[in-house]
Amino acid sequence: MKKFTPHEYQRYAIEYIKSHPITALFLDMGLGKTVTTLTAINDLMYDSFEVSRVLIIAPLRVARDTWPAEIEKWEHLSNLTYSVVVGTAEERKAALQKQADIYIINRENVQWLIEEMPFDYDMVVIDELSSFKNHQTKRFKALMKARPKVKRIVGLTGTPSSNGLMDLYAEFRLLDMGERLGRFIGQYRLLYFTPDKRNGMVVYSYKPLPGAEDAIYEKISDITISMRAKDHLNMPELVNSEYAVTLSAEEKEKYMKLKKELMLELPNGEVTAANSASLSNKLSQMANGAIYDDSGEVIGIHDRKLDALEDIIEAANGKPVLVAYWFKHDLQRIQERLKKLHIPHSTMDKPDSIRRWNNGEIPVALIHPASAGHGLNLQSGGSCLVWFGLTWSLELYQQTNARLWRQGQQSETVVIQHIIAKGTVDERMMKALQEKDKTQSALLEAVKAELEDMK
Repeated sequence: MKKFTPHEYQRYAIEYIKSHPITALFLDMGLGKTVTTLTAINDLMYDSFEVSRVLIIAPLRVARDTWPAEIEKWEHLSNLTYSVVVGTAEERKAALQKQADIYIINRENVQWLIEEMPFDYDMVVIDELSSFKNHQTKRFKALMKARPKVKRIVGLTGTPSSNGLMDLYAEFRLLDMGERLGRFIGQYRLLYFTPDKRNGMVVYSYKPLPGAEDAIYEKISDITISMRAKDHLNMPELVNSEYAVTLSAEEKEKYMKLKKELMLELPNGEVTAANSASLSNKLSQMANGAIYDDSGEVIGIHDRKLDALEDIIEAANGKPVLVAYWFKHDLQRIQERLKKLHIPHSTMDKPDSIRRWNNGEIPVALIHPASAGHGLNLQSGGSCLVWFGLTWSLELYQQTNARLWRQGQQSETVVIQHIIAKGTVDERMMKALQEKDKTQSALLEAVKAELEDMK
């Protein structure tokens, strides 16, 4: 477990949540909104005894993996108990029957929870508040029914109005039951908007009236803090975070079999490792989700990292994301997933791609660390880098990070996210790269330790 030393902006946010029964916390991606909120919950539960039962609503994989991982990660949260309410109806009911401080549920099951089960939570946290921006959805209507029972509520998001100011109505209706922006969408539109695109009497979109933005922000300012990185961190600031993914029992079994026996029989081919270096390479591939068999064919193992990458891109809400990959099959699988999601993307291997990225024309860019050498300036296009697959090379790692974390970066904070497969070589690689004495010899020692573990 790690000791939590909060940034000043995190201290401020923690105290804000504790002192405000209704909190809208707009915290930039990668700046620690989860641990910030959990710290406030811990204080409210065990210091001031103001809450006793907390419900956290989040996207499925975030509910299942991220929140539990954060609770287990930090030393000061060791008193908190939790239950993850996902899966079949029977599994969810069993999870709700467990005695816990915090119950974590995915947003798709909110309606079920409220309509089918007793609702006795005195605090609710909505992770990705922006997923409740539509007042006509079943999840929104269900949560509104239960809202009067809740003493404390926290809405978390990095992008509260990704589609414009209209998004804020439902989000704040849920938080304060209509106190600030009105109880009815028609009232909100009339006060702050004018019809934009229309066909006769049918209005397709609205545009804000002059001064509407300032007026709306003034209305919500007493319960809202916007923790933008540039407001709270001095340059240069580099924020590192990890997104942990967990292999299934079957996937982990394949990984361990190859690690111990240097050979793995798969339905579509056979994988063997000739030596320790080959084994390290093969295990890294498996951690990423696919592996080359002995004939050079790609065999899929899991989609855990692809799912995580999809979550990260969704959370970015349109902000450009640079993705570092290591193996060719990483690139192929990422591209297939992005195509399926209809997300425009490009590799950073041509001057035109680099120009388009820096002009903000590419939402997701893919880069190989070996091509991210000195002189490749990408800082104008974005400030978020995701490591899909890691490298042992400190030089390549630092050079790739430096494509965004450098002078001229227009956003005052660069966020580096690492997708880490728990219980795999990823953790050893990450630890080696994070060591304070980041010398080549330290990396070699880490490689050696990993290889010794494989014996």
